[in-house]
Amino acid sequence: MADADVIPIGAGGRPGRGSGRRTTPSAAARALAGQSGAAGAKKKARPAAGKREDAAKPGAAERLAEPAEIQLDTTPGDVQIPSAGAGFDFAGLERVVRELFGEDGERRVAQWLAFLRRRLTGVYEVDEFGYDPDLTDQVLLPVLRPLAEKWFRVEVRGVENVPSDGGALIVANHSGTMPLDGLVTQLIVADHAHRPLRTLAADLVFQTPFVGELARKGGATLASNDDAERLLGRGDLVGVWPEGFKGIGKPFSERYKLQRFGRGGFVSAAMRTGVPIVPCSIVGAEEIYPLVGNIASLARLLGVPYIPITPFFPLLGPLGLIPLPSKWLIEFGEPIRTDDFPDGAADDPMLVFNVTDQVRETIQQTLYTLLMQRRSVFF
Repeated sequence: MADADVIPIGAGGRPGRGSGRRTTPSAAARALAGQSGAAGAKKKARPAAGKREDAAKPGAAERLAEPAEIQLDTTPGDVQIPSAGAGFDFAGLERVVRELFGEDGERRVAQWLAFLRRRLTGVYEVDEFGYDPDLTDQVLLPVLRPLAEKWFRVEVRGVENVPSDGGALIVANHSGTMPLDGLVTQLIVADHAHRPLRTLAADLVFQTPFVGELARKGGATLASNDDAERLLGRGDLVGVWPEGFKGIGKPFSERYKLQRFGRGGFVSAAMRTGVPIVPCSIVGAEEIYPLVGNIASLARLLGVPYIPITPFFPLLGPLGLIPLPSKWLIEFGEPIRTDDFPDGAADDPMLVFNVTDQVRETIQQTLYTLLMQRRSVFF
């Protein structure tokens, strides 16, 4: 059989055409060859080692018997796993936290997150009076702190006279049209004596919507002998302002002149529980809202002790509620012991009156001394 004529690819299908004249494939042939080669390459790229028929080939058994060597390079740094915070500027966040909260910003942020977790999960305590120490320490007192430290610039003296443990009764003068002196005193005791101060408040506080509930959570309770004795008897630190509304609602012309201290109910409560009485004198609160008048008719209509008129309220509206930045001085005097009185002393009206007058006179004299030491109202 004669050898078949060789027909070069791309010769158009006619024998002999292009023979001897063209020895290279045409462009169409090269393209066709390229596609075929690529298809062949794809087929060859499929792994054939796993096919059963390959095992019958010479040497296949030996190759299958050899263990496959898989190289896993787990050198630290070679394999980088992206984390959830990849690309986040933690250094910038840390700088912002420090600028906002100071050097202890990270600790404060962590405390806030822990506080939020406790509130969401309900893992916090409230005592029988409604006091919520977690809310007070993390929310209420921090709100007051800039006001006391930056605005009023409170200077504290005699804090060593506040007992570090056990029950005690702090008795202070009351002034300022609004009861900010009680809130600031509570903050000062918490920051300097490192103890919570349970305050005794008037009925009107708990009859006011939202304010009463917030006061309960902040540690206030009704100003009654029963509640005072229960708190003192279990070793709490209790604060009372015996002047009441007569003290905070007195005219500016009578500033730093103490009003009557009631009938001495706080003294009898201290005597029955045997706790010391700590006199507290506050200078500076009289000037935050100088009371120059009172809308008595409107006060009677609303059922409140007074409607204040100050140089800025109600003339300036809400702006008139901003307290003036007076300089505050707070001094805690030497404790007056009550545990050495005989049994039944709390039921002796004359003895109770004498101790009440002693506490009042001590606070009044200390106020005069602090006023002389203060350079000016605002400095």
